[in-house]
Amino acid sequence: MDRSSQIDTFCRLSRVSRETISSLIMYENILIKANKSLNLIGKSTINQIWIRHFLDSYQVIDFIEENDKSLTDIGSGAGFPGIIIGIAAKYRKIPLKVKLIEKSSKKVKFLNETIKELKLNIEVVHQNVLEKEIKMIDDVYTTRAFKPLEVILQLIHKKAKNWKKIIIFLGKNGKNQLLQASKVWDIEYKQRVSITSNDSSVIEINRLRKK
Repeated sequence: MDRSSQIDTFCRLSRVSRETISSLIMYENILIKANKSLNLIGKSTINQIWIRHFLDSYQVIDFIEENDKSLTDIGSGAGFPGIIIGIAAKYRKIPLKVKLIEKSSKKVKFLNETIKELKLNIEVVHQNVLEKEIKMIDDVYTTRAFKPLEVILQLIHKKAKNWKKIIIFLGKNGKNQLLQASKVWDIEYKQRVSITSNDSSVIEINRLRKK
């Protein structure tokens, strides 16, 4: 699918404003330029940014409700899905406070420069969330291509307090990961097929207890 078709598909499925598309085009240009030295996304996905990364990340906005005031993207990397959520929230006038947690200094610099360029209300936290003590007190947590499900669940259980939901992207082995996790955890969740791949899914966890 060429770039024009990708943007058309994104617009058709997301129904966003022209201003949103303009910001995404700016983000695309910044990302492609930075990727030459930072390796933010795989080279095989460079020509599929609008579907593989933008549309895939954008679907998280469907899980956000009016009473969700804050969201943290764990291991944000190139900004997926955190920056996409920040862009969506800005133009949909959703008062959602977005925070990105990233351990790489180079990626943190990239994220801060991108946020400034796009004029987004997003905070970047430079920490290795697996090693450092960090206060996690937000309503919503999300993570994409970060760590296996079991690691994410243990992290949230140990460090996050009074959360409402955890939104996690699962790939082809997601079903097996959920099966293995259910042996250790009592998990209440909703699941739907990813908008970009029938082999992937997005889950919204609403309750998590260790068995």
